[in-house]
Amino acid sequence: MAISFTLNGKPETVDVSPDMPLLWVLRDVLNMTGTKFGCGMALCGACTVHINGEATRSCITQISTVSGKKVTSIEGLSADGTHPVQKAWIEEDVPQCGYCQSGQIMSAVALLQKKPKPTDADIDDFMSGNICRCGTYQRIRKAIHRAAGEAAEKA
Repeated sequence: MAISFTLNGKPETVDVSPDMPLLWVLRDVLNMTGTKFGCGMALCGACTVHINGEATRSCITQISTVSGKKVTSIEGLSADGTHPVQKAWIEEDVPQCGYCQSGQIMSAVALLQKKPKPTDADIDDFMSGNICRCGTYQRIRKAIHRAAGEAAEKA
């Protein structure tokens, strides 16, 4: 079944089973490997992408549900890693093993779109669905505050 949607600002059409998870369409069909497989049950957040601007777990999202919608993967945030959240991640030295980072970043971007000046409690609540096995939560929080501050300075 042909399913059309917008991926990172460009039209895409894939001919796959309608119940195939978006994660596998991105990784195996479209070779967009920045989005990671973690648990396959929407519990860890490694597979987070945006669908029409909302942070969504791609491992349980059937491709048929994104027909006609806008999907943004980590590759679509910026061509050169200069999105404010990506820059803050580097400046705060957030990644340790790095495996969860694309999902963490995508969730952080969604948080800042909803709450441009989040509190620690806002960050902890919104990011609670993203697991970092290395335990870099303090650096993640610091990077989100840094990105929020950078966005506020530009406004």
